[in-house]
Amino acid sequence: MTQLAIEQLYKTYRSGNATAVTHAVRDINLSVKSGELISLLGPSGCGKTSTLRCIAGFETPDSGAIRFDNADIVPLAPEERDIGLVFQNYALFPHMTVAQNVAFGLEMRKISSADIKRRVADVLETVQLAGLKDRYPAQLSGGQQQRVALARALVIEPRILLLDEPLANLDAKLRDEMRFFIRSLQQRTGITTLYVTHDQSEAMVMSDRIVVMFDGEVRQFDVPSEIYNRPATRRIAEFVGLSSFVAGEVVERDGETGRVVDTSIGRLRGFCKTGCPPGQRVLIVLRPEAIHLSLTEPAPETTPIHATVQERHFLGHTVDYRLVCADGTVLQAHQNTLMDVPVGASVWCTFPQDRMWIFPAPVGEASA
Repeated sequence: MTQLAIEQLYKTYRSGNATAVTHAVRDINLSVKSGELISLLGPSGCGKTSTLRCIAGFETPDSGAIRFDNADIVPLAPEERDIGLVFQNYALFPHMTVAQNVAFGLEMRKISSADIKRRVADVLETVQLAGLKDRYPAQLSGGQQQRVALARALVIEPRILLLDEPLANLDAKLRDEMRFFIRSLQQRTGITTLYVTHDQSEAMVMSDRIVVMFDGEVRQFDVPSEIYNRPATRRIAEFVGLSSFVAGEVVERDGETGRVVDTSIGRLRGFCKTGCPPGQRVLIVLRPEAIHLSLTEPAPETTPIHATVQERHFLGHTVDYRLVCADGTVLQAHQNTLMDVPVGASVWCTFPQDRMWIFPAPVGEASA
């Protein structure tokens, strides 16, 4: 297993006009442990694929280092980096069988025929395609083609596996199945893996840790639960999952991390990691599943907020409610289907303190 370190990585692109410069990657610093699966998550154009291409050797960074076990690989050609790659379009050879596609990388490395046969058989067994070795790509489903691409990347026994949006071309149900397959396969093989995606659910399900990127920069790097429950900024909270935001001012501390906040919808209690002293303008992140609804007024100590149901959307496993508070603030809440509240009904909302994340309000949002 291989450790990966990226240090002060910069990459720019110039258009036809030599003075027009796009900063694709800005001062990326990451340390990936052996055997981890790390997702690079962000919208299109955020720099995640450019970062991956620099690691693969398809792009040369303007500055910085990329280290495999402390050895800088930037001077090496792509074929000298000992990496496995899986692309969005799989790039299978249509005139070759499954076995021939998987064997191709080994043949280029001049591996003996006997060793190629053994390794191809082993990896096809691993990706559950042993019975399809003589089929051609056109005879395979999308999920099967994706597993062939994985097998081809794994059979060379690379030090690092790089996956660039490999599930983007699959339908929703198959994409869900392949998420778990890839994660299970990565854990069994123990290979250090970087996974590029713009799909928040994909990153949450599959990753040991997630790198959230915007504008070529790393904005947060943490385990999925921290990214979701404790987003560093409003932009991250909006990108990762669904959120409502309430602005307010810290009134007092409630223990080391708890804070009492006066807002336009009432006094709320939440928690923050550091800072947020009394008098600080803050934003409270309210995830829809953390808002509890009741048709009767709860106990006063729960600081209930009165609201009216404006919209109701049945989602199968949950019901999505849009609620309007007395001041006009709109909140989004998800409830299980056992509770069915009609549009126009009056409800009481309560907010568990440990599910409400507080961070300082950005300049210009102090009164949002």
